[in-house]
Amino acid sequence: MPPTLASLVHHSALKLTVRAGEERLATPVRWAHASELADPVPYMEGGELLLITALKLDAEDPEAMRRYVRRLGRAGVAGLGFAVGVHYATIPDALVDAAAEEGLPLLEVPRRTPFLAISKAVSAAISAEQYQAVTAGFAAQRDLTKQALGGGPAGLLAALAGQVDGWAALYDATGAVVAAAPEWAARRAARLTPEVERLHARTPPASLVVGGEADRVELHTLGTSRRPRAALAVGTGAPLGTAERYAVHSAIALLTLTTERSRSLHEAEQRVGAAVLRMLLAGEPEHARTAAGSLYGDLLDAPYRLIIAEAASATAARAHADGRTAPHGAPRPVDAPRPVAGERAVAAPVRAGEPPAGPLAALAEHVEAAAARAGEALLVVPDGERLVLLTADGGVAARACVGYAAAVDQARTTGQALAGRTDEPVMGLSAPAGPIAAATAYRQAEQALSVARRRGRALVEHEEVATGSVVQLLSDDAVRAFADGLLRALREHDATGRGDLVASLRAWLSRHGQWDAAAAELGVHRHTLRYRMRRVEEILGRSLDDPDVRMELWLALKATSGTE
Repeated sequence: MPPTLASLVHHSALKLTVRAGEERLATPVRWAHASELADPVPYMEGGELLLITALKLDAEDPEAMRRYVRRLGRAGVAGLGFAVGVHYATIPDALVDAAAEEGLPLLEVPRRTPFLAISKAVSAAISAEQYQAVTAGFAAQRDLTKQALGGGPAGLLAALAGQVDGWAALYDATGAVVAAAPEWAARRAARLTPEVERLHARTPPASLVVGGEADRVELHTLGTSRRPRAALAVGTGAPLGTAERYAVHSAIALLTLTTERSRSLHEAEQRVGAAVLRMLLAGEPEHARTAAGSLYGDLLDAPYRLIIAEAASATAARAHADGRTAPHGAPRPVDAPRPVAGERAVAAPVRAGEPPAGPLAALAEHVEAAAARAGEALLVVPDGERLVLLTADGGVAARACVGYAAAVDQARTTGQALAGRTDEPVMGLSAPAGPIAAATAYRQAEQALSVARRRGRALVEHEEVATGSVVQLLSDDAVRAFADGLLRALREHDATGRGDLVASLRAWLSRHGQWDAAAAELGVHRHTLRYRMRRVEEILGRSLDDPDVRMELWLALKATSGTE
């Protein structure tokens, strides 16, 4: 406890007497300061015990004293000490009355008590309070360290809650509560998730104070990386004291060490995961199980799904490099196939890379947090501009990916960036697969990713690719350019008004070459239709008896049907 006016009054060596403001003697004293200025307020910070002899004051003027005392009270001065026997034998009644009226504590200082003695007493009390706080802080640090080593983050939070006489909670990178003490605090902490997300958007280290109806909550980021990996919340009924502040800082340091250690282990796991995934893609599931040990539980034995994700900006960059853009400026890339397992010489396209960044980091944190809360095994491997995930079929991690993609699509639909981000991941999800079919799952995920790019969606499952129409794949600019070139000569012929070859060709192909049915649809004689088809062959220099030619023409007509 800092010194108070009451403790100074009870100091046996000072012999101070209370002349006014007895009801405010519990006021803390930050310092003792002597000043004979008629207006010392500009030089005060608040909380001081002001010591005077009234050398330059007309202490017997009631109006002057009211103005003087009123300014001191408004400046936050803790109290006024008046030395008697120097300029005034006793404290003038005008000053006593003004102090009583303002409620400002007024202490009579006997002549034999020098101001220096009062200053020393205040300084000694403040030093003792600070020493006590430092000692308590070291004790709290030892206790928190012991709890962190023995009980992990949960034990540390329980000790911290006791140290600050409040509650504490730990959040993961997504803002979800992973531990809280006492148990009831988890509900209170969960209501602060929006503030934690706002805190994560700041450059660490960052902190935030949130005032509630029943408590005051401090939020602090944890970790040393550019993106906070966790956050600590501390709720108390009043602002933290010095000892409590030491405890909170110790907890932040210990949790940061735990977080950084976890990050190092996480990066090591990713390197192991990359090796395990390479083995799976190379058709060596037994070697993969041996390398993984118990790291991924039964994930490698149960049916799983493989997800490939890349940032939308990477898709756009690849499309720009290929010189292709879709209508409305949206990129429409067509990837060259990546090498995958099954072609054994190049069976490992996945490599251990730098930790994911940007939208892929946000996706990885979201999915990893969901899996961790459910106690579910998950394999995450950064692969250059991509992120590869192996998740249990029907598990929490797979659902988290689908939910994340749905939020991205919803944000795109409403024209709003998700959580302030403009670049979001695009994902392809394979069908359920077993240990010996990892290469097939990888190919399926790549195919689904390619379709997701073309359709402008955040996620496509391979089942959608397998059950969808091939016509949807014709929206690529390169396909349309080919179709326009193939049909250009026919359209130029029709533009001269010498016939309707394009419509006739479409009707004939749609009727599977049945002359009567196609002619009836066009409203012409079948001989007229035969003549038109001969003209198509002459102009194109290709035979309609060739099934490949008929297929190419039909696909060209479908690809350009929306432009006519």
